[in-house]
Amino acid sequence: METARGPAMESSENRPVEIHPSSATGAHLSITAEELVNLRLVARGTSKPSLIIRHGTILALHTGELLDRDVVVSGRHIAAITPWDHFPAIDNELEARGKFISPSFIDTHIHVEYTKLVPGELARLSVPRGTTTILADANCIANVLGGRGMDFMGTTSTPLRIFRQVSHKIPMSGPNIELGGTSVSTAEICERVSSTEAATLGESNPFSLDLASAQKQAAALRAGKRITGHTALLENEPLWAYCAGGIGDDHNAHKPADVLERLRLGMMLTVMSGSMNSNIESVFSDFASYKDGLDYISFCADDKLAEDFDATGHIDFHVREAIRLGVPPLKAYKMATLNAASYYRLDHLIGSVTPAKLADLLILDKLEDARPETVIVNGTIVAQNNRPTFKNTDPVPPFTLNTIHLDPYFFSPSAYHIFPRSSDQTSAWVQGMEMFDGYFKRAFHAKLPTSPTSPHHLLCDTAKDILKVVVIDRHHGTKSRGISYVRGFGLKKGAIGCTTNCENQNLVIVGTSDDEIAHAAKAIAELGGGMVAVCEGEVLGAVRLDVAGCMSSAPWEDVRDDSIALDKKVMEVLGGILEHPFLIASFVGLVAVPDLGLTEKGLVYGGGEGLMDPVLEAEEDGVVSVSEPQGAKTAARICCRCPSHAHDVHRFMDASTSVNVS
Repeated sequence: METARGPAMESSENRPVEIHPSSATGAHLSITAEELVNLRLVARGTSKPSLIIRHGTILALHTGELLDRDVVVSGRHIAAITPWDHFPAIDNELEARGKFISPSFIDTHIHVEYTKLVPGELARLSVPRGTTTILADANCIANVLGGRGMDFMGTTSTPLRIFRQVSHKIPMSGPNIELGGTSVSTAEICERVSSTEAATLGESNPFSLDLASAQKQAAALRAGKRITGHTALLENEPLWAYCAGGIGDDHNAHKPADVLERLRLGMMLTVMSGSMNSNIESVFSDFASYKDGLDYISFCADDKLAEDFDATGHIDFHVREAIRLGVPPLKAYKMATLNAASYYRLDHLIGSVTPAKLADLLILDKLEDARPETVIVNGTIVAQNNRPTFKNTDPVPPFTLNTIHLDPYFFSPSAYHIFPRSSDQTSAWVQGMEMFDGYFKRAFHAKLPTSPTSPHHLLCDTAKDILKVVVIDRHHGTKSRGISYVRGFGLKKGAIGCTTNCENQNLVIVGTSDDEIAHAAKAIAELGGGMVAVCEGEVLGAVRLDVAGCMSSAPWEDVRDDSIALDKKVMEVLGGILEHPFLIASFVGLVAVPDLGLTEKGLVYGGGEGLMDPVLEAEEDGVVSVSEPQGAKTAARICCRCPSHAHDVHRFMDASTSVNVS
């Protein structure tokens, strides 16, 4: 009986079995049984590898060592890491003597739309620089096109791996705060975050603690996914409440004390370096204080423009900067690879030069430079000497085009008039926002004059850099618009506009007068979406973003050139003082970053609590109070949350000194 049972059992064991479907992160990329069989044979030396990288020094990130090893590849996976020349020669070999072999880089949080590029063009730009995997939150296009847009942003035929950070709430706020472009139900978000392509639930408003947000967070945790955070520099109770929702990471903290607090709370610190601001230097100014917390730090670009990827790099820039600031090279590379893969549950696929991992590898001359000579994805060379060996052939679906719908009402200056509370007033106090440190805002009050000619509407004050900012519905063709005042752009004349307002991707315009704002709105309509600068009836320059109004279908090189030329016009002709005025304009309205936000429905206070009139009520003693658009007084006086109140902007709030502030 023993002899009879043996062969029968062995035959049964060797029959093909169906692998049960899985929603685990990356299951769609996981190794097959057939690949495993062949991989083991290659590692044993009884089957031929498809590639051997000879005589290199690998980054052994699990132990923090540099080891002289050959990397043996079979198909799309690493089969073995051997001493030099352990296996005999094969036809397909790469010589890496004197070079280092690293896992390729991972960006743990990015909004691809803010690069202004479609995924395939970002691949052409970033993959040659070593970033081959991104965790992408497509909330920009989701607010325009819903689930179809999210799917478009999550796929590419290029060698760029995209794992999805499923947008948390679309639109961000309720119908009393914004119309939005479209909506995605809680049920659909819960379903999407449970898919194998999803790595995390996307970043959420830290002030949103409702049942719907809890349902989505619970669905993510149940599916074994992380939850991406946006802590907006919170501390104490608000931070604790946010973390209690299972939030797993943060890309806002940059002061060492704030970083340490988040690490102590078990969060992954995703060090952001985008086009508006970079946290690298601040985070690593006292990295020794984090102790073992260095193993819970990774890197992300968040919001970075195509021209800056070209000029400074992607995650390779983070690695170079961290090493320059004293971080040991292997620690820096670990942050860019293994730390990220381990935390986001991708380390069975990528993140290390170890057996059975996907052969996503970099060959580098110098660790400090972090500039790969050769980039390999799935065991195939995809870039050499900063040039891709592949083309972007991804089609742009027709449904992503022609998404700009503006009411002609906005082509008239009268659409933007703001009036004082009584017709006999020659001035009025207003509520405004000053931009600082990228997209952060602090509120201020200022007194503005009215026009000397009828109609007596309130004017901007370019001498004090107080300009008008407008967010216009560009999705539904309604007459909805929100309006307020902003400081920090420095424009002396003209206006700038773009269809990339965060988060709902509406049209945002910053201008020196209502006439210029109306001109910018008309120019955007004629462009079909994108970015424009106008002055005195002339369009100074533009970047056409024909894909959902937030990306270009053009090659990245053209987008770079047009963008640089446009920014130059804003500085040289309009007097702008910001390096990236259009990106920062896109974030003036962001409700999740107080003190104030702006949507197509109005000025938002308290991180999304409600709407208020930008024109304040002034008392005889110069103290100002606020009221809501419906006329009801609100008890909350809006002012900056910074503790010192030492900034010049606070002098606007003093009637005796506001006229003297330049």
